[in-house]
Amino acid sequence: MKFGVSTFVTDQGIAPDVLGAALEERGFGSLFVTEHSHIPASRDTPFPGGGELPRNYYRTFDPVVVLTAAAVATERLLLGTGIALIPQRDPIIFAKEMASLDQVSGGRAVLGIGAGWNREEMRDHGTDPRTRMALMRERVLAMKQLWTQEQAEFHGEYVDFPPAYSWPKPLHPIPVLVGGWGPGTFDRVLEYGDGWFPYAASPEVLAAGITELRERAGRRVPVVVHAAAPELKAVADLAEAGADEITFNLPAAPRDETLRRLDLMAGLLG
Repeated sequence: MKFGVSTFVTDQGIAPDVLGAALEERGFGSLFVTEHSHIPASRDTPFPGGGELPRNYYRTFDPVVVLTAAAVATERLLLGTGIALIPQRDPIIFAKEMASLDQVSGGRAVLGIGAGWNREEMRDHGTDPRTRMALMRERVLAMKQLWTQEQAEFHGEYVDFPPAYSWPKPLHPIPVLVGGWGPGTFDRVLEYGDGWFPYAASPEVLAAGITELRERAGRRVPVVVHAAAPELKAVADLAEAGADEITFNLPAAPRDETLRRLDLMAGLLG
């Protein structure tokens, strides 16, 4: 079993380079960071977690900047987006950013993706929430072309560009972990993903999902559980369900408080 953390990195919390170094020193294998470009002040979309939207959502750093800072302070830590909101990102620019991160880190970039839930936020980027899944599909496929082809081109309904040069190329094929539990999630994993990135759920529900996905794929599709509780029972249950990696939910907090939490979490790594 592999272990990492999923967290928000904000201007009120631990610095990303300090966080990365602390994780690697304690034996964690990965860091996944969330993103929101902004939060519209007038918002009708309900928060999926219920209640008021936590303030951390308003204050997140850009994930590529965070992960680059962590890369410079580490040697082995995998550096992932958890998740990148693909319908809000230009695929040509984001492909270059992720490839640059992979080069800077020596091949440690991981792309966790999702379509997002905040419809007002999407609309501010010119995205129609009704077509965000189709848009995400084309943008990911276009990014893969830019990463792998000397002259990349893509022609779709939402993404369309003629042959073009784009460097740097990643040092390794950047794994694409598809988040979500909704209808069509497994279709997306199997078409253009390299693994599944579900939120932590009951072990029974997760085990059923993993079994279904792997049966459909005819192979062991990697599963990275996002934002699990840092508890021994949760670790045992998720391992039994078939997860390959567990990322613990790490609340955004100042340096000293974060380091204390990481010390407690590190006791679960054995």
